[in-house]
Amino acid sequence: MKKKSFNTELLHTEYSKPDVYNSLSFPVYNSAAFEFESAEQMELAFTGRINEHTYSRITNPTVQYFEDRVKAITGAFSVTALNSGMAAITNTIITVAKAGCNIVTSRHLFGNTYSLFTSTLADFGIEARFCDLTDLKQVENSIDEKTAAVFLEIITNPQMEVADLKRISEICTSQKVPLIADTTIIPFGIFKAKEFGVDIEVVSSTKYISGGATGLGGLIVDYATFDWSKSEKLGVLAKSFGNATFTVKLRKEIHRNLGAYMTPQVAYMQTLGLETLTLRYRQSTATCKTLAQKTAKLPGVESVNYTGLENNPYFEIGTKQFGENPGAMFTFDLTSREAAFSFLNKLKLVKRATNLFDNKTLAIHPASTIFGTFTQNQRDKMNISDKTIRISVGLEDADDIFQDFKQALM
Repeated sequence: MKKKSFNTELLHTEYSKPDVYNSLSFPVYNSAAFEFESAEQMELAFTGRINEHTYSRITNPTVQYFEDRVKAITGAFSVTALNSGMAAITNTIITVAKAGCNIVTSRHLFGNTYSLFTSTLADFGIEARFCDLTDLKQVENSIDEKTAAVFLEIITNPQMEVADLKRISEICTSQKVPLIADTTIIPFGIFKAKEFGVDIEVVSSTKYISGGATGLGGLIVDYATFDWSKSEKLGVLAKSFGNATFTVKLRKEIHRNLGAYMTPQVAYMQTLGLETLTLRYRQSTATCKTLAQKTAKLPGVESVNYTGLENNPYFEIGTKQFGENPGAMFTFDLTSREAAFSFLNKLKLVKRATNLFDNKTLAIHPASTIFGTFTQNQRDKMNISDKTIRISVGLEDADDIFQDFKQALM
């Protein structure tokens, strides 16, 4: 039989064990612990010699099925589901890096990711080494023998910067460091991370996957493409586990000890969200492109930033990597902070809220909210403008959203 399509594979991922009632929807196992038939079987399970669930902080049947579905549609070696996108990033970095290591990245990061690198991880001796990821020479020169990984967002939030992933991957390969990418902005099936040389993918499943923002979640997708014998932290372990080393370290130690595994209730909701992912993405991104084009013509709008517009500096590389409609987020600049606040306060249909890719369209002023606790100097270095409004486009009719924009700018 020929290889199944993305949506067919997603909908028909088999259960690891048959359901006793032949349910078409995988059950929610709201159980913290699981019984064993004997002490011998319990020992084998707890020491990892048989694949049985022991405790839901470590694995859970409902969460595993969600992981299995993502694994099936991505072709990944392993998938680990956690309770937020930030948990996915944190677990990933702590798995690959230790005190004295550095992570090469950009200042163009989501606010909490930037804070994680510059404050939290810095306190544990892990350096964030910032460079311009669109300047390949800078990337190459920033990597040294203590570099644990290159980390980036495939489209930065909210700067909308796009780096050339294949070229950066080539640099990472030659320098023997893994490429870790936050791919939240473009979902599975549209962006195929492995094809662009991404070794480990981190995703906030709260966004596109959950479908209507029904719960917080994060995913770590390991393609087992990196030779971990070259890793400062994982080199010794790699002698036993080869390309599976990252997953072994993550699943057997890091995620167990940090305790951020996804709950079964969220896994169930996000499994349902996966089933309508493609349909929702097609509509919201088509609407996003239309809105970006029309908003650029409105009085009071100084500029619009969406990589799907032909006049955007990242249009060519964005189209190559993400297709004609690269995501359902765009930003626009008004004349001042005051104008931005006035616009938000006048909205009637669009919701003033954070999050991305809810079924409802959302608007936020990043400088005063997501980046509100940063100094002006920090925001300047991150290219966060007081004039910028970020829009996450939902499933409403494009004209209804546009009419709300128009009246809010009057």
